[in-house]
Amino acid sequence: MSIEEAAEQVAEHLLRQEFVEVYAHHDADGIAAGSLLCMAMMRRNIRFRLRVLPRISPANISTGQGTLLCDFGSGLEDLPDDVMVVDHHHPHFSGGLHVNPRLAGIDGDRELSASGTAYILAQKLGDNRDLAGLAMLGIIGDGQDLAGKNLDIFNDAVAEGIITTGRGLRIIGRDDHERLLMSINPYLHQISGDEMAVADLIDSSMAEDGIALDKLLSLTVLRISPYATQPAMQGLYGDLFSLEREVIVDGHTMAAVVDACGKSGRTGLAVSLCLRATEGIDEAFELTRQHRMNVIDALRAACQSRDESGFYEVGDTRVASDVADVLVRDCAGTGPVFVVARAGDLCHISARCPEGLDFDIGTAVREAALQCDGFGGGHHRRAGATINCARLDTFRGHIAGVMAQ
Repeated sequence: MSIEEAAEQVAEHLLRQEFVEVYAHHDADGIAAGSLLCMAMMRRNIRFRLRVLPRISPANISTGQGTLLCDFGSGLEDLPDDVMVVDHHHPHFSGGLHVNPRLAGIDGDRELSASGTAYILAQKLGDNRDLAGLAMLGIIGDGQDLAGKNLDIFNDAVAEGIITTGRGLRIIGRDDHERLLMSINPYLHQISGDEMAVADLIDSSMAEDGIALDKLLSLTVLRISPYATQPAMQGLYGDLFSLEREVIVDGHTMAAVVDACGKSGRTGLAVSLCLRATEGIDEAFELTRQHRMNVIDALRAACQSRDESGFYEVGDTRVASDVADVLVRDCAGTGPVFVVARAGDLCHISARCPEGLDFDIGTAVREAALQCDGFGGGHHRRAGATINCARLDTFRGHIAGVMAQ
């Protein structure tokens, strides 16, 4: 079945509902997916409630009413058959109301995100082309490519004037000082989080008419080059996407702010931005700044606790995913990364696999979690798990065994 046919089935089911419980993952892709579909349902007078969570389980789901999961749910085998799932992770859910690129032979790691999948479904509910900007949040937030279905959505949006393009600095913030200070994508070694280093860079880059961008870029690359990966240095400057219908026009900034608000627990604020409310923008930027500074602090501490197996530990579950992203993308290393954050008796693990290594971390993490009576899974290079902390050594042993094969 094509993804359009799957979307048509779910759209028909949605249109029969008087009320829909919507659950969305708490990152940029999930929040954008949930918000996008809520906008589309609102236009069809379908009532809904949207809740944003870091993870989902069957216990969260109310029975006897329409339920829609966005950016999670595919990995669960024991969901009720009538649950609707819009996701791009490895599919284990066997229900018929499941829109997932992987079920249609599309690469869910690279070529279609959850918000892109939600956009395809939204088009089956009506003319929702103006929501294409929200689909970009998944492409940017999950580090996907402009290829396949992503490229189709992008090209259509450019043709409609919904997205415009340009070139420039890709680090986000309200001014150059903030961009450098809180940069985690890429992470700027010996600059990010260091007020004095940032002030020195800006002072050294000043010209008569303000900051000379070429000089700032050159000095930044020289500073980080002994420690950073090539992708980190290349990520400083490149293609920009202006989301002409959204409240924060720069696509990278919109994705980062929504992501930070979601992971900081301010999910209502994140959703309000996607629903085009402008009142909370300043507060959202302040939350983003604080979240990113927390990530930088946790990253520095984690690097002191690393062992040879690639396991790190952080003290805050809200930063674990971003720390894992930085470690595998912007820090020189050759193997998978596992960032552990404890919350009571539970350990939440964010796992990442670097480019160029043929290792399916999503499957490995899922199998290791099941051995520990936990749950987990994800993508080929990005995954997560939740287990009892008493079983952490068992989890690590399974991962070590798989990697040794």
